[in-house]
Amino acid sequence: MPSIKDCVVLAGAELVPHRCREFGWKHDTIDRMELGHPCTQLEHGTLLVVPGLYNSHTHLGDSALPDGAAGLTLEEGFFRPHGYKYRELAKLDATTHRGHIAAAQRYMARTGTVGHIDFREQGVFGSKLLREASATTGVDSIILGQFNESPFAEETLAANTATLPDSARAELTTLLQIADGFSESTMNDLTDTAWREIKQATSAAGKRRAIHCLENPGYRSLSESRTGRGDLIRAIELLEPDLIVHLTHADANEIKLMADSQISAVLNPQANTTLGLPVPPIMPLLRAGVNLLLGTDNVMLNPPNLWAELNFTYRLARSQAGEAQASQPDPAAILRMVTSNIAGCLGGDHHGHLAPGLPATFAVLDFTAEHLGHTRNLMTTLVTRMGAENVLATLRQGRELWRHDAFDAY
Repeated sequence: MPSIKDCVVLAGAELVPHRCREFGWKHDTIDRMELGHPCTQLEHGTLLVVPGLYNSHTHLGDSALPDGAAGLTLEEGFFRPHGYKYRELAKLDATTHRGHIAAAQRYMARTGTVGHIDFREQGVFGSKLLREASATTGVDSIILGQFNESPFAEETLAANTATLPDSARAELTTLLQIADGFSESTMNDLTDTAWREIKQATSAAGKRRAIHCLENPGYRSLSESRTGRGDLIRAIELLEPDLIVHLTHADANEIKLMADSQISAVLNPQANTTLGLPVPPIMPLLRAGVNLLLGTDNVMLNPPNLWAELNFTYRLARSQAGEAQASQPDPAAILRMVTSNIAGCLGGDHHGHLAPGLPATFAVLDFTAEHLGHTRNLMTTLVTRMGAENVLATLRQGRELWRHDAFDAY
């Protein structure tokens, strides 16, 4: 059976680095982890085995449009129906579009990413394309579909009483047969009555729900003007989502609301700054105990490389902690945002950590590289100095998604 000997393994949900005499797997399951003593420093290079990474907020549909939104506002680039993204995606044929999505997934595997939660536009057609691409690459796609077109006119949304039209109900039924769940862009895209219908339909189908909240102040203020409540409280009360995205403008009361709700949140610091938005309150959310995940957001904005996102997030959190809090943040807490924290959101076989009997879903990192092999703080090095070039192999449930030609360790 395949194995890697004399390596370092991040063991368990807390991601504790241990020397490991042998890490092995049989078919799709880890069957050997012969752990030695904990290892926080390295004197000499080694191979490092880490859980496969999860990117918890992507829009792979716009991978055909890299940097197409440069110089555009959030509304100009991304809002339906006239935003740049929607206009340009409508011009692509299915074969070309599917090819771009698959290419983005292969790049993700090249960086150690085994799965992602995708907020997929273009209705049933869009979800089908992503499902087909995922079948060819082996990358785990949790697909959250969206209506192809907005079901309501602005005046209907302002009245906030209408139910879903029959056409939207029919589309939702078909969509949930393909996708893993549902997510419109914001709470302001549907009426309160329609959101209750969405919750009922997804619950009956055993599907997931997610929503973008507080990406800019307008999300909150528009919701308040229409309904008397901000978008975050409406999301929690009406939709009860599995995942809430962004929280860039969350204040202290909203952070407490998130913590009390026990709903997972996914942060996207690089995408926020690329759009000229403030960064999310990473340290306040960590201190409040929110289960935090990380995402790279639209491929049109950022390549789906979680090592770059980890580096940026750690440094932002360190700045938010302040000079007096030299030990904050714990780099392992940042790494858990793309590994073991996924279990608190997805559950099932999405463990996000390594232990005997769990799925053989991991990445092998080359810590024999000169700039990595002599670290005095292994976990900090892991979240701040890694690049795609240091990933030697990526496996999901025992299947190779990526392997460097030079890697022959097993």
